[in-house]
Amino acid sequence: MIDHHRALIYTMVLVSASDGDMTDAELKTIADTVRLLPAFRGFELRELTTVARECTALVNDEDGLDQALHAIKAGLPAKMRETAYALACEVVAADGKASQEELRMLELIRHGLDLDRLNAAAIERGARARHMVP
Repeated sequence: MIDHHRALIYTMVLVSASDGDMTDAELKTIADTVRLLPAFRGFELRELTTVARECTALVNDEDGLDQALHAIKAGLPAKMRETAYALACEVVAADGKASQEELRMLELIRHGLDLDRLNAAAIERGARARHMVP
């Protein structure tokens, strides 16, 4: 079982890599999030690359996506599931465009974390609003 730090990072990596292109904006968002969010207290930023590679390796295994989603849910306290989804939405919004693959991954994450659709929609709207440009 992974800890909550890894579960949150796995969530962000999954959504970033889902379209095959981890953009600089997405990578910066992930790094900034790990550096600044209280949920990452006690996590060493230098471990971020290692954890991201762990996630990528897991997803490349047979049934890896299902395993990753299960590991994320198991590694998170129930009260942090919305946090994980919010971080995924932030990564999707970071580069100003949401691909179909990213939207599908958000849907898989939402289902995997058993999040209510209405709450998820509010989280998505908040992320979109924070990243809006004139």
